[in-house]
Amino acid sequence: MLGIRSAIARQIRGLLSDPTNPRIEMAHDGSGLFSPDSVAWRVHIDVTGMMVGGIAALMLQMLHPKVLAGVWDHSGFRDDMNARLRGTARFIAQTTFETRASAAAQIARVRHIHDKVAGTLPDGTPYSANDPHLLAWVHVAEATSFLDGWIRYGEPGMSIADQDRYFAEMAVMAEMLGADPVPRSRAEAEAIIAAFLPELKADERSREVLHLLLHQPPPSLMLLPFQTLTMNAAIELLPDWARHMHGLGTPTLTKPAIRLGTRGIAETVRWALRD
Repeated sequence: MLGIRSAIARQIRGLLSDPTNPRIEMAHDGSGLFSPDSVAWRVHIDVTGMMVGGIAALMLQMLHPKVLAGVWDHSGFRDDMNARLRGTARFIAQTTFETRASAAAQIARVRHIHDKVAGTLPDGTPYSANDPHLLAWVHVAEATSFLDGWIRYGEPGMSIADQDRYFAEMAVMAEMLGADPVPRSRAEAEAIIAAFLPELKADERSREVLHLLLHQPPPSLMLLPFQTLTMNAAIELLPDWARHMHGLGTPTLTKPAIRLGTRGIAETVRWALRD
C-alpha cells in the first residue's frame, strides 16, 4: 500500500513541479501573503480542485480576444501545453504558500514578462498584457474557477462568508499584479464577469487552443485516467454560457459519473499527498 501511495505521489508531484526547482518552501510561520489559516491556503492546497479549476480558468480566459492574443503571439503553448499549466500551478503555489518576499519576487517577475507581451489583434486593435482591464479578466476567471473547483470537489457546503473571504484575500495578489477592477466578494466577482461578457467571443484561434488543451497527451499512462476526468470535470465546471461559446456540449461522461469519479480521484490524491 505504501508503494502505491508513493507512486501516486511521485506522479502527481512530477505533473505539477518544475524539474529544475521542485521545492515549495511553505511559510508556516505566517510570513507569507496569506496565513496558514487563510481560505487561500485551504483552497490552493487541494491538487484536484486546483487542476479542475485551473483548466476551467484557461478555457474562460481564452474567450477574451486580447488575452488569447498574448498567449498566441508570445508563448510556446503549441509545443507544450502542460508546461503552461505547470507554470500557473507553480506561480499560485509560490505566491500562496511561500514568504511575502518570495511572492513579491514572483509577481515582479511576471510583471516584467508582461512588459514584453504586447501587439495587435488581426483587426489592428492593440493589446498589452499589463493592461489592468485584461489582468482583471485573467484574475476573476482564475479566482472564480479555483474556488468553484474546491467547492465542487472539496467543500460543497462552503459558506458565502468564506467564499467572500477568499475573494478578499486574492484581491491582494491581483492588485500587486496590477489588475483593476478587483472583486472582494462572490457578488462582486459575478458582477465583473457579467460586465466582461460583451467583450468575449469564440473564434478560430480559441478553437485551436481549446483543441490543444483537450487533446494534449498525458505525461504518463498512469495519469491518463486523472487527466481524462479532470478535463471532463473542468468542462462541466464551466458556466453554461462559456460551454456554449466554446461549442462544448455535455461532456462524454455523464455529470454524475464525472463528479463521482473526480471526487474519488480527489480523495486518492489527498491520501497520497497527506504528508
